[in-house]
Amino acid sequence: MIYPSLTSIIAGCFFGVVIAYTSYRLKALTVSGAIAAAILGTVIFGLGGLGHTAVLLGFFLSSSLLSKLYKDGKRSINEKYAKGSRRDAWQVLANGGVAGFCVILGAIYPDNQLFWLMFSASLAAANADTWATELGIFSKSPPCLITNCKSVERGTSGGITFIGSLSALAGAAIIAGIASFFVPGTLIFVWITLAGFFGSLVDSWVGASIQGVYYCRNCKKETEKHPIHSCGNGTILLRGKHWINNDWVNTFCTLSASLVIGLLYLL
Repeated sequence: MIYPSLTSIIAGCFFGVVIAYTSYRLKALTVSGAIAAAILGTVIFGLGGLGHTAVLLGFFLSSSLLSKLYKDGKRSINEKYAKGSRRDAWQVLANGGVAGFCVILGAIYPDNQLFWLMFSASLAAANADTWATELGIFSKSPPCLITNCKSVERGTSGGITFIGSLSALAGAAIIAGIASFFVPGTLIFVWITLAGFFGSLVDSWVGASIQGVYYCRNCKKETEKHPIHSCGNGTILLRGKHWINNDWVNTFCTLSASLVIGLLYLL
């Protein structure tokens, strides 16, 4: 096990707080999201190396930029989403919690490359999911549900498009490119990209099959918002499990990517 120096912990805390505060000021994070990001950043910056830092920043900067850049384009479907573009603590942990755990395992077993791959794959999946969500809405053709290929409204959980899928692949490849710069190898790049893309597909499948989706009788629309819709009226469970919200979906996304690349590594 590698015992981090006091200097690295202090430096990690400093960078974590600076980035979290900056993100809060830019309205990319809520107060709770900034606190969670500062803690997660301290773990990754303090225990991980330069490669971990670069991969985390690559995910956070690219995903936050897309969320802000295309904010107006999503305005018409925001009522479907349970939360806005500002990430709260649960969203931060859902996207980065698996990565943080992998960094801790990597510090305990520093000679094992497995945990570096799992860390990178989890963030590749988070980035793939974000890119698919942010760019998939610009598809001219309506999305289809991943479970049965039926056309659904834009913003529906589990709905996929060709543009969204290509965006997911590109988002995963961006993170894979950063990761393979620090651990060179074509196979590394391919593994992380495919694992990240796989995680985004798991995200869509869980969203379409077991995520809680609600219905607003007043607006006569499906939504993830519960118990109160944007209009101020209550929502009722339409399908899925009420306890599986989008944060759990994102957790399944990142966890599945890290597990599948772990399986590839062991095989």
